[in-house]
Amino acid sequence: MSFSRSPFSRQDIRQDFAASLVVFLVALPLCVGVAVASGVPAELGLITGIVGGLVTGMMRGSSLQVSGPAAGLTVLVAEAVRTFGLPVLGAIVLLAGLLQIGMGLLRWGRWFRAISLSVVEGMLAGIGLVIIAGQLYAAAGLTAPHSGLAKLVELPGALAGAPADTVPLTSLAVAAGTVAVVVLWRRLPRRVRAVPGALVAVLLAAGVTAAAGLPVATVRVGGVVDAVRLPGADAFTGLADPALLGTVLAFALIASAESLFSAAAVDRLHTGPRTEYDKELVAQGVGNTVCGLLGALPLTAVIVRSSANVEAGARTKASRVLHGVWLLLFAAALPAVLAYIPLAALAGILVHAGWKLIPFRGLAALWRTHRGEAFVLVATAVAIVAAGMFEGVLIGLVLSVAKAAWEASHLRVEHHDDGHDGIRVRVVGTVNFLRLPQVLDSLESLPGDRRIVLDLSGVHHLDHACRAALHAWADRHNALGSASVRLHALPELSREERAGAG
Repeated sequence: MSFSRSPFSRQDIRQDFAASLVVFLVALPLCVGVAVASGVPAELGLITGIVGGLVTGMMRGSSLQVSGPAAGLTVLVAEAVRTFGLPVLGAIVLLAGLLQIGMGLLRWGRWFRAISLSVVEGMLAGIGLVIIAGQLYAAAGLTAPHSGLAKLVELPGALAGAPADTVPLTSLAVAAGTVAVVVLWRRLPRRVRAVPGALVAVLLAAGVTAAAGLPVATVRVGGVVDAVRLPGADAFTGLADPALLGTVLAFALIASAESLFSAAAVDRLHTGPRTEYDKELVAQGVGNTVCGLLGALPLTAVIVRSSANVEAGARTKASRVLHGVWLLLFAAALPAVLAYIPLAALAGILVHAGWKLIPFRGLAALWRTHRGEAFVLVATAVAIVAAGMFEGVLIGLVLSVAKAAWEASHLRVEHHDDGHDGIRVRVVGTVNFLRLPQVLDSLESLPGDRRIVLDLSGVHHLDHACRAALHAWADRHNALGSASVRLHALPELSREERAGAG
């Protein structure tokens, strides 16, 4: 995608206007679906989407990514609402937003890029599993258990009993049809796919349900203004509760990580201005502060809407601001339309969204090349399902640090006989004086009449003592044997080592 120099050119305005309509059509069913899945009124999802467009969209940071309620936070929001109550949700989101602003002003945004990608992908995979399990209950019109583990364990039995009753079976059929439309829509010609598949699937489900008079529950609708719940003083009385403060911290950290990783992904999709991470973190914090004041859902940058924005040809942040305008006009003029949307259709949309959060291909690639990273990803996902969001992310971070420490201190010496070409010895890891005996024992066991290539390309660090010892061993081998030793990819001397050698 190319960007013109003037942000106010006629071509930019045309492109941004068209892109904003596409993003609006993508965001509308997701705003409603995320709210329903979180156990809050559907209108709160629209309010968060509006704030994401009009407030966060106006601020500097990332020019093309779009913010709103995210499927990745549904599990955490539902747990917070169940534990502390809906009136306290606004206070939690408000405090999380203020914490994000503080982190941005302290220039901590760039440090979120240091979080292991395996932890983030494991977090999303765990969330995806919980979303899929929970929304399958919703698709069947059943009440889901509270914990993620119980959702998965009890799901087969719950679905096995669904065919015995006409209502759950009909609801499951609507959800399955919704998923099928979303999946198959991607295979249609590009011109047809200009209309988002999720919107088409929801409209078809609503039309079929209304025309056939299917016994399927639909969205309950109230006034958007009536849904605003300003947090009162009572909502802040529990600030001394460590569990509530832990929830605030989890909201801030997870929303920030998801937003900034989304920004990095969106930057790879276009050639325009790069994300300013600290400013983007402040923008997300301001958006969440406003959402908290309105008692709405937390917002994050959402890769689905952001990629749709880029693919639709957006040039500036005007597209995401306009998408907020369209959401506001819809919420003001047509909220009653939501009452025709079957809950099963929204459950189908979220099942598909949860499935996309699980990195099946990425996990397979990691297993082939970096099994330690694959283990961290799977362990994080399992911990989130079994213990909860905050605990699972902490476990993932601890495992990631432990893995890095292990790799920094671990050493592996591999021998490979190349026949007439001699013996290749590959050393992988950190070589310091503590590991020197292991390396020398392995090298001194080699035959003296063979040519040896000592491959050090996998060495992260080689201290001065080990460097001198390897040169001494090579000199001895060359003096006593008939074949030579070649030190391949010997790491450069550091400035301190060169000064010491001089």
